[in-house]
Amino acid sequence: MRRVSVVGNSGSGKSILAAGLAGRLGVPWLELDSIFHMPGWRPRPRQEFRAEVERFTAGDAWVVDGNYSAVRDLVWSRADTVVWIDLPRHTVMRQLLSRTLRRMATGAELWNGNKESFRFLLDKDESIIHYAWTKHAAYRDRYRQASTDPANAHLTFVRIAFRTDATRLIDGG
Repeated sequence: MRRVSVVGNSGSGKSILAAGLAGRLGVPWLELDSIFHMPGWRPRPRQEFRAEVERFTAGDAWVVDGNYSAVRDLVWSRADTVVWIDLPRHTVMRQLLSRTLRRMATGAELWNGNKESFRFLLDKDESIIHYAWTKHAAYRDRYRQASTDPANAHLTFVRIAFRTDATRLIDGG
């Protein structure tokens, strides 16, 4: 495991797992959100986004976290492992709600000056909570199918079904 893609629903713990795994492996880590979301939550233009990811994944060893279909082909063609976080919906929602409220209350900066806002709770088109709730089954189906797709035979899929699975993976167990 030297080139790892970490995927899963919003709030599932992708970034925490990816950072821990990168630390254990001694490799660089890229959180795709950090290069996609420009100031004011504007998306980075597709070609710029792809170029950044292409540069990062040209290395011999790395961990990338995120679900962006715009770069999945680049990441997965170079990866050797996909870590799929597939926690139960109630676990993801509890983690996401806690994280989101904490970030809103503290005004924590995420990427490029962006912060989560209480208005995101009221507007379903902007709500990460609404998004995660409605996309949970879709992510499960997407990665279940991907793990059996012959086009991905070069990848080892590691399914994380419980938080203890994530801890064991980070600890090397």
